[in-house]
Amino acid sequence: MKKQEELKSAEEVEQEFRKKCLGEAGIGYSAGAALIILISVLFSLIVGASTKFPTNIVTGEIIYPDWYLYFSYLLPQFCLFGAALMYFLRTKEPVRTVTKSCKWYYFLIAIALQMGLMFPVSELNDLFVEGLSKIGYHGSGVNVPSLDGWNLLPAILVIAVLPAILEETLFRGILSRNMHASGWGLVPTIFVTGALFSIYHGNPEQTLYQFASGVCLSFVAVKSGSIFPTVVAHFLNNALILIFEATGFGASWTMSLGVFIALIVLSSLLFLGALAFLIFFDRKGNQKGKVVNGKRFFFCAAAGIGICAIEWVVQLITGFLS
Repeated sequence: MKKQEELKSAEEVEQEFRKKCLGEAGIGYSAGAALIILISVLFSLIVGASTKFPTNIVTGEIIYPDWYLYFSYLLPQFCLFGAALMYFLRTKEPVRTVTKSCKWYYFLIAIALQMGLMFPVSELNDLFVEGLSKIGYHGSGVNVPSLDGWNLLPAILVIAVLPAILEETLFRGILSRNMHASGWGLVPTIFVTGALFSIYHGNPEQTLYQFASGVCLSFVAVKSGSIFPTVVAHFLNNALILIFEATGFGASWTMSLGVFIALIVLSSLLFLGALAFLIFFDRKGNQKGKVVNGKRFFFCAAAGIGICAIEWVVQLITGFLS
């Protein structure tokens, strides 16, 4: 009887701890979103008051120097680092809980899913943006620093390496892990995390791709119990986009219809094969369940969700007004 009471007490303590960590994960999301807005505004005010950037005489667009673009990419990473640090300090949970080792094949699965998304989902995303443009939307595009020659290396560090580590730590290591550990079913865990990951970037032009990517990365993280495979896949995704941009792939390179169809088919098969393995052959983490302590999580994450949603809507409206 005494042992049963002790076991019951231990279970209750664990449940309370998981409930606390779930709330802190929501606070971390809100903190990351709020810090990005606050620091970005301060940075813009300081730079705007002290620096005047040249404009393109043809398009009228502002020409930002590389140092400004690097800062604009680094600031969100500092905010993500601060949000993750706050979570670990407040919960006293060791960092090693999100950096556990896993089976080697999860790295292949994560890469296959991410690379499988690159062509078919990118095409769907492009069709979505094209549909918006037909009703008056003008995309702002993405400004990147110079990628010529050796300049590609620091760009990969700032735009590929750091986001892969810090975004995966927050979204897969803290958010999806706590959701699943708190009793959330696999499906709500990966789809809620995917949605939060997508709106966090505040870019309507990349919404579909980032949502699909967020869902797949969360799927792998839950199955593997580690963020290492998703860090690698996330890095390769960002690095390849930079390399494609640097080499002109997709812009100046021409691609025959046959090659294009082959790439779509091969990447789709790669994606579906990896997805089938996780669904039908890997039974780990396939827990069913609803959203446990959802009110607590969404209350704590509400500020971040609101900030990200407002930013997304503002970007969308700006695109129609520009």
